[in-house]
Amino acid sequence: MERKTAKDFDQGLLNLFDQYVHGALDRRGFLERATKFASAGVTAAMLLDQLNPQFVAAQQIAKDDKRLKTEYVEYPSPKGNTKTRGYLARPAAGNGKLPGILVVHENRGLNPHIEDVARRLALEKFVAFAPDALAPLGGYPGDEDKARALFPQLDQAKTREDFIAAAEYLKKRPECTGKTGAVGFCYGGGIVNMLATRLPDLNAAVPFYGNQPSAEDAAKIKSPLLIHYADNDDRINAGWPAYEAALKANNVPHTMYKYPGTQHGFNNDTTPRYDEAAAKLAWQRTIDFFNKNLR
Repeated sequence: MERKTAKDFDQGLLNLFDQYVHGALDRRGFLERATKFASAGVTAAMLLDQLNPQFVAAQQIAKDDKRLKTEYVEYPSPKGNTKTRGYLARPAAGNGKLPGILVVHENRGLNPHIEDVARRLALEKFVAFAPDALAPLGGYPGDEDKARALFPQLDQAKTREDFIAAAEYLKKRPECTGKTGAVGFCYGGGIVNMLATRLPDLNAAVPFYGNQPSAEDAAKIKSPLLIHYADNDDRINAGWPAYEAALKANNVPHTMYKYPGTQHGFNNDTTPRYDEAAAKLAWQRTIDFFNKNLR
């Protein structure tokens, strides 16, 4: 079956899906409003199924790829949820110490896509660590709808401390050189922006379509930023002018790219919002940026 892309869907439906993904609509609300986009033989429920992630089909690096060592590890978070958990991926061959990259998921927890992203980074000869914000609630439940329902139950102040603790844990791992970066997507992009305001020793930060910090917090950023935005993403893009002004006012090194014709989530290759050309370009820029700033 030919894989669908964003161009196969009405922009109005994609906007509805964005509201659903980010909690502004529940499943029932989405289905009710999506009915007007249904056509002969295609129901609103079928449209939702087409838009939802297809993890197996999109996987790039197998879980048991022999080039890698992967494991789930617990790490301490004294200011957060005391103890929490993440997915660690690094090259299997002895490469000496390597730079570390924190990988921050979307608002679903540590799903198979984000684990795959961590493995992709490990193949680029980084130590990749992907924490699971849902670990205190039992971890990613293996179902996107259940994950979506769990996410609002998190204490976000504690969750932010868990990510800060994860960055410190990664930095001190024996395989890590001590140089660390962070990359995150959607919710995770916002977390990466937050980490840049809180961690003066973060060496590189790459937020994909993430919420921006306040101008006051942006003034605290020391790490260079590579910022990726989607074209059709008014909700997130509305915060860019103020963020850009704060970064410029405080001489924070930054580069921003907006990818024409793309949707929020364009890097996530498990859904039709994925834009192959834009995602590959953004990813190569990300790898180049990490190599430049972490090696």
